[in-house]
Amino acid sequence: MDMLLGVVVMLVKMAVVLGVALGLAAYMILLERKLLGRFQVRYGPNRVGYFGLLQPLADGLKMLLKEDIIPDGVDRRIFLVAPAVVAGTALAAFAVVPFGDGLTLFGHRVPQVVVDSNVGLLLVLALSSLAVYGLALGAWTSDNKYSLLGGIRGAAQMISYELALGLSLVPVVMHARSLSLSDIVAAQAGLPFALLEPVAFVIFIIGSLAETKRVPFDLPEAENELQAGFHTEYSGMRFALFFVGEYVNMVLLGAVTAIFFLGGWHGPFLPPIVWLALKVLAVPVFLIWTRASLPRLRYDQLMALGWKVLIPLALLNILVTGALLAAGV
Repeated sequence: MDMLLGVVVMLVKMAVVLGVALGLAAYMILLERKLLGRFQVRYGPNRVGYFGLLQPLADGLKMLLKEDIIPDGVDRRIFLVAPAVVAGTALAAFAVVPFGDGLTLFGHRVPQVVVDSNVGLLLVLALSSLAVYGLALGAWTSDNKYSLLGGIRGAAQMISYELALGLSLVPVVMHARSLSLSDIVAAQAGLPFALLEPVAFVIFIIGSLAETKRVPFDLPEAENELQAGFHTEYSGMRFALFFVGEYVNMVLLGAVTAIFFLGGWHGPFLPPIVWLALKVLAVPVFLIWTRASLPRLRYDQLMALGWKVLIPLALLNILVTGALLAAGV
C-alpha cells in the first residue's frame, strides 16, 4: 500500500510540476510581449481574451496548424528530434527543484520535489548543459550555412559561460556544505547568499543570461547577421519547441536563482510558496527588462567577457571565500 501511494504521489508531483512549468512558459511569452510593448510605448497583445490572456492559446493553436516543412538534404531523424532535446532537458531539470519544506499527506511527510537528490545542483548543471546538443545538432543538420554558424556560436557560448556559471556556484556549496538544493535553501534561513556572495551572484546572473541566449547574448540567433540563426530552417511546432525550451529555461533560471541565492521560500509575513513564486517571477522580468534596455554584444566581446573576465573573477572569488571560511569569518 505504501509503495502504491508513493507511485501515485510521484505521478501527481510530476504532472503538477510539468503543468506549472509549461503554463508559466506559455504566459511568460505573453508577459514579455506586454512588457516590451510598455517599454516601447505601444500596446502588446490585447485582442484574444480579456487583456490578451488567451493569446498563448491562440499562438499554440496557430503553431500546431502550420505546415511542418523539412528541407531537402537534412538528416531527417536528427532534424526532427533536435527541438525536443532543447525543451526536454529544460523540463527534466525541474525534477530536482524543491518548492517547499514538505507537506503532510495521510500521516506521511511528502517532500515538495519530484526527486529529492543529494546531488541536485550537479543534476541541474548537467541537464542544462545537454541543451546545447539539441541546438548544435539542429543547426548542423539543417544544411544551411547560417544555421551552422548560429549553432557553432551557440555551442561555444554555452560551453564558455557554463564554466563561469558552475564556478560561481562553488562558494554557494562551500557555505551550504551540500549539493542538495533543499540543504542550500535551508542554509539561507538567516541571510540569502546573494548578500553573502554578491560577486558570485552577479557572475551567475550574467552566465545565466548567456545560457538562455537572451539579449545582450543572443548571438546564436542574431537576425541582422544570420537570418534566424540555428532555427532558420524550422517551422510549425518544431520551431515553437525551440522557444518553449527558451521560456521554460527562463522559468528554471528563476527557480534556481531563488534557490541558490535568494533564500528560496524563506521570507517574513507571506506564506513560503508566495515568497518563492515572487522570487521566481522576478528573474524573468529582469531578463525581459535587459532585452528592452541593452544592445547586443559583438561575438569577440562576448567570448572575451566570458574567458578573460568572468572565469578569472569566479576563481578569485572562490579563493577569497575559502580563505574567509578557513579564518572563521
